[in-house]
Amino acid sequence: MANPRRKESVADRVYEALKEDIFEFRLIPGDRFSEGDVGTRLNASRTPVREALYRLQREGHVEVLFRSGWQVKPFDFQQVEELYDLRITLERAAVHKICNLPEEPAALRTLVALWNPDHPSERAVGSTVRMLDESFHCDLMAAAGNREMTRIHREITDRLRIVRRLDFSRDERIDATYLEHAAILEALRNGQASEAADRLTRHIRASQKAVREITMERIREAAAAHRSEK
Repeated sequence: MANPRRKESVADRVYEALKEDIFEFRLIPGDRFSEGDVGTRLNASRTPVREALYRLQREGHVEVLFRSGWQVKPFDFQQVEELYDLRITLERAAVHKICNLPEEPAALRTLVALWNPDHPSERAVGSTVRMLDESFHCDLMAAAGNREMTRIHREITDRLRIVRRLDFSRDERIDATYLEHAAILEALRNGQASEAADRLTRHIRASQKAVREITMERIREAAAAHRSEK
């Protein structure tokens, strides 16, 4: 009898490999492939490959085509814009809630220390900045104390991760993130809810603009590379 734990680990491995291919634009929006193609490339049988693909489908990264395999979903910029709008609405509400709390949340003091390093050399880089940035926004939501808002915000964060990860591929965006986070926290600690909310909105809109430009650029580059290989 097959070991179900081994099968699960193979499905996880295939899932992570395919997601990385999509996130790194080795598979670009519109690319088509079959379960057999994936199985051969990743040395996996059909069952774990199918499990991995259905998981990616639930997350909105791929779609199944009638009698013709699978496809990386075309990039839906309109959906990304709508998710950013919803994220801003939630985070602005969280900022106002934090300023109305009777005591400053401990999380705020932790964030202030993290985003105000004594020297630029103490700043994080690359993927670490991406994870810290995500935590910054999630921690602000959690500090507001509304569990349902936090849950919905987490779901939005998960869906935006594929584009937000590109925001920190350029040094100027890392510098801007440190400065903007510090300014948001300063306004929060001073009880300036409207100022903090406005700074937060500008910060998220700048990130949104950057990831849109970088995403389009990466898709064009990947598509050109694919054409040259044929």
